[in-house]
Amino acid sequence: MSAVSTAPKYPIRGSIHEIDDLLLGLSAERDRWLAQGLCAQPSDRTTAESAVAELYRRSGFREPEFIWLPSPPAVAEYFVATGLATPMPLGGDRIHSPPVRIAGDIVNSRTQMDQRIRRRPAIVKATLWDSLRTSLFDGVAASIRTLLSPVSGGLPWYGQQEAHRVAFYEFYRRTGLATFRSNDENMLDILAALVGSTGWWWAFDEVCVMSERPVILDTEPTPGGTHNERRLHSADAPALQFADGAAVYVQHGAIVPEWVVLDPTVERIAQERNVEVRRTAIERIGWDAYIDMAGLKMVDRSDDPGNPGCELQLFDAPQQWRNNSRILLTVNGSLERDGHRRRYGLHVPRWISSSLDAAGWTYGIRGHDYARLARRT
Repeated sequence: MSAVSTAPKYPIRGSIHEIDDLLLGLSAERDRWLAQGLCAQPSDRTTAESAVAELYRRSGFREPEFIWLPSPPAVAEYFVATGLATPMPLGGDRIHSPPVRIAGDIVNSRTQMDQRIRRRPAIVKATLWDSLRTSLFDGVAASIRTLLSPVSGGLPWYGQQEAHRVAFYEFYRRTGLATFRSNDENMLDILAALVGSTGWWWAFDEVCVMSERPVILDTEPTPGGTHNERRLHSADAPALQFADGAAVYVQHGAIVPEWVVLDPTVERIAQERNVEVRRTAIERIGWDAYIDMAGLKMVDRSDDPGNPGCELQLFDAPQQWRNNSRILLTVNGSLERDGHRRRYGLHVPRWISSSLDAAGWTYGIRGHDYARLARRT
């Protein structure tokens, strides 16, 4: 098959060292692939099935029967119910099975394309491969994996979350930085079609199990990102959800239990052992409200010499935390994206009784040295 692309082709003018010409539209290409990777619309089943069928044929197999399920967790349950993905040794007939042969065909094609890429401007890898992998493969796909049992079985391909693998080679092809064999261009078209049409999928001898894409996929810019990296986040709902209700709750890139987003309470926070989850839940309530509701005892307070106009407050941690610590409540020295300064709590050793000493301890210095800081960041 051959996927039809509507993306513009960028002509090269002059020497290959004219980097401005070679990188014209690079950010636009990245954002185009990112949008496909974050798509929460129903899969284009016709295109997805056609692309997978072509992969089967290329590897010497007949077109499989397609089974569509609403989410990767639903696929895992299907495997348990049918025994379809029962583990088997890698030797013997497994070497000639569709997932192994298809994976080998894809890897071989990438190897061939790599050999034809002679010049690799670092900005291309950073803008396309690295940024898309961070946002989609390391971010979204990793979050989906938390919904699966470690023994779910089967070898998944990640569809839309593999955009980084396709965008990288596609850019070299479009700009003329590399010329690939027709067989590899065909593979690139197939993989591009899968990125643009579907979510995860699993290949077997006679069937291919396909998962629908999420129906909710909410992100925010990653702080400090230089190439439009995104991270999952939703303030009051699942950041990622499938049609069957399988969902992941994420606060600013941190996966948390459902209660942290929908119903954070002092009692649940007291029982939580994960420090990051606990911190996120407290920030959902607000530190002032949490301190009042939890009845925390203030040990010391002082003006923050490293952050003029702000105050340092030292509290005993709740006994239920059982971590022999205190909490230093402070204000960030730099502004957040909304123009405000975030208040946050830091764990400090229980033997510290001065808020200045606590603040200094977080920087590895003594309290009276911290008191001489002009301003912290």
